Amino acid sequence: MNQFVIAPLLVALCTAIVTLLTRRFGRVQRALSVLGAVGYVAAVAWLITAVYPAGDPAVYHLGDWVAPYGIVLVADSLSAFMLAISAVVTLPALVYATRHVSAFGQKVSFHPLFHLMVVGVTGSFLTGDIFNLFVWFEVMLLSSYVLVVFYSGPEQTTATLRYVVLNLVGSAVMLLAIGGLYAATGTLNMADMAHRLANAQQYGVHVTPVLGLTALLFAVFMVKAGAVPFHWWVPDAYAAAPAPVSAVLAGVVKKVGVYAVIRLYFTVFAAAPLTDLAVPGDTVLGFFGIVLLAMAVLSMLFGGLAAVGQRDLNRLLAYSSIGQVGFILVALAAAALRPEFAAVGITAALVYSLTHGLAKGLLFLLAGVVEDATGTIRLDELGGLARTSPVVAGAFLLGGLGLVGIPPLVGFFGKFLVFDALARADVVVGLAAALVGAILTVAYVSSAWNRGFWGEPSAAVEGWDADSVQVACVVVLALGVVAAGVGFNPILEFARAGADAAIDRSAYIAAVLERGGGAA
Repeated sequence: MNQFVIAPLLVALCTAIVTLLTRRFGRVQRALSVLGAVGYVAAVAWLITAVYPAGDPAVYHLGDWVAPYGIVLVADSLSAFMLAISAVVTLPALVYATRHVSAFGQKVSFHPLFHLMVVGVTGSFLTGDIFNLFVWFEVMLLSSYVLVVFYSGPEQTTATLRYVVLNLVGSAVMLLAIGGLYAATGTLNMADMAHRLANAQQYGVHVTPVLGLTALLFAVFMVKAGAVPFHWWVPDAYAAAPAPVSAVLAGVVKKVGVYAVIRLYFTVFAAAPLTDLAVPGDTVLGFFGIVLLAMAVLSMLFGGLAAVGQRDLNRLLAYSSIGQVGFILVALAAAALRPEFAAVGITAALVYSLTHGLAKGLLFLLAGVVEDATGTIRLDELGGLARTSPVVAGAFLLGGLGLVGIPPLVGFFGKFLVFDALARADVVVGLAAALVGAILTVAYVSSAWNRGFWGEPSAAVEGWDADSVQVACVVVLALGVVAAGVGFNPILEFARAGADAAIDRSAYIAAVLERGGGAA
């Protein structure tokens, strides 16, 4: 019985229900919410110890139906790595929210919605079939819609309308593509689909229409990742949402699109034979590698350039997220274009995902601390924070330097692995764009530091009054950026195991279709 596979999902779902039922009792609700977040971390830790370093995927069948016919959850080193990112970001964000979000907001809906968003993220990482990937996407998105518009002002309403419209269109396209894939392959189970694509002639599967349908899915995943040209919802949504929500959107939710690309395109669709294709690179991965490279280059350049000119700290961080996801995608492009270096590229993408999750979660929470303590996050109205609050300034410096990639912070290893993957795969265009993107990262982090934290304290900063719990949450994430760098070897091995799980198609198929798992 592989109950540990479903444990994180059950903990998050039960916490959402309990916090909804106790909404009239503020202190009880907050206590149960934090307890549930701690339980989620424990459940994820249990899952990690069960699937890593053993390496074999663990499968949990819901009900008596056996794959490929029933609903199945699959945990391996790849999904466990992504769940670890979710756990380490959501817990401090939730604790932070108990002091940042108004008591009325928490009482009405914040905690159930927050945990339902975690439910959607967790389900997306664990699902073993494409239709339920759509279902978990919708759970995640429906809760995030309300959380973005949480403050209900004109800015929040405008941002949410854009966010909702784009994602509703994306959801319709995703459902259309899933239906087409079912018609083309005869299955929705990921392992079964990979098996049928690898034996296309035996099952009468025509690969060319599958390629077109996967292109539709790919566009949807890039919307979730916030990559150029599907980026335009990101700045407004991240700036409008409460700080803990922005931290989770950037640090965790964005990674769901990245995970879907790795799982589907490297584990499932890469199984398609070379025949019946007439696309650049002569493989499914080769085709999407070119598209990934183009989008990654555009994201790094646009996001970095846009961030340099921002005067609002939240919008600077939002545009930075567009640029930073480019570093993740360019590593995946190297993996797709040169399959012999697939493990290297996916490892780099996973490590950079962790880097971005920690650093960007930290920086969005820190922006919330600054706004609560000073009443503004406009950089031209700040200044001197390094003197007024050296702890907060130090945390910003660690988060910013983590994005820049200064040793011994984890960002250094993330950047190094991305450059290493690009150099090994000989992706010169991506290497040049990543270098420019790294320079732009230095530019906007330096600009934010000089304008907001250096110099004489401004009038807004002189009245500094920060909440100690909020500051503690920021410090915890800052220490995480340092600790992940100092103790990097276990993280690197974990990421390598995740990359191996993504490309070890036979083990994934065997686990789901042959060995099975515990029945509910």
